[in-house]
Amino acid sequence: MAEDMATLEENFRRQNKSCFILGASGETGRVLLQQLRQRKLFSKITLIGRRRLFEDSAQENLAQEVVDFEKLDDYAAAFQGHDVGYCCLGTTKAKAGTEGFIRVDHDYVVKSAELAKAGGCSQFHLESSKGADKSSSFLYLKVKGQVEADIEALGFNRYSIYRPAVLLVDRQESRPTEWLARKFLSSCSFMFPTMSIPIDVVARAMASNTVLQPEQKSEILENKAISALGQSAAK
Repeated sequence: MAEDMATLEENFRRQNKSCFILGASGETGRVLLQQLRQRKLFSKITLIGRRRLFEDSAQENLAQEVVDFEKLDDYAAAFQGHDVGYCCLGTTKAKAGTEGFIRVDHDYVVKSAELAKAGGCSQFHLESSKGADKSSSFLYLKVKGQVEADIEALGFNRYSIYRPAVLLVDRQESRPTEWLARKFLSSCSFMFPTMSIPIDVVARAMASNTVLQPEQKSEILENKAISALGQSAAK
């Protein structure tokens, strides 16, 4: 697998593709950016967000586009000319309220995907959530499921959905109970790969899956599949 992946990645690099990342300031997006730069899969990576993440905009092969998500149509140019798009954008109801959560996790994401598709993007990778279902009675899962469906309707040449379970990541602002929960889930993650998953495994899976050629135009990777792909990529 490691040898095959190395060959696939080398062939992919030769195509000089470009990509953009939405949500690079978040936990998954930040590690995904590290993965893509480390593996040098793209000739250019563009970060699209509310603010600049790096002071030095002259960093090799890295561009930054600051946009107002409330007026995305005014920033259509930021979404043009990319071959691959990654979306790790999201918030929570606790942080943004019900309307704010829907606006960020649905409206911003779908509008960004529409602009990317119109701008020539052919491959879109979406970080969603375990249990996403547009028919769910739970707001979070319903919104995630609706986003998945709305983006699929756009007709990307390739569309990959990632549905991780509980994300394991060390946050400096976390409370002691959250820290203990993560430690417990982390110790169980290899025995029970449907319960949780480390952030770096998700990011590795998204990067690795980019160079693979799935049989179907659209695909959904549940937590177990993400875990298997992410762990194999680390070998």
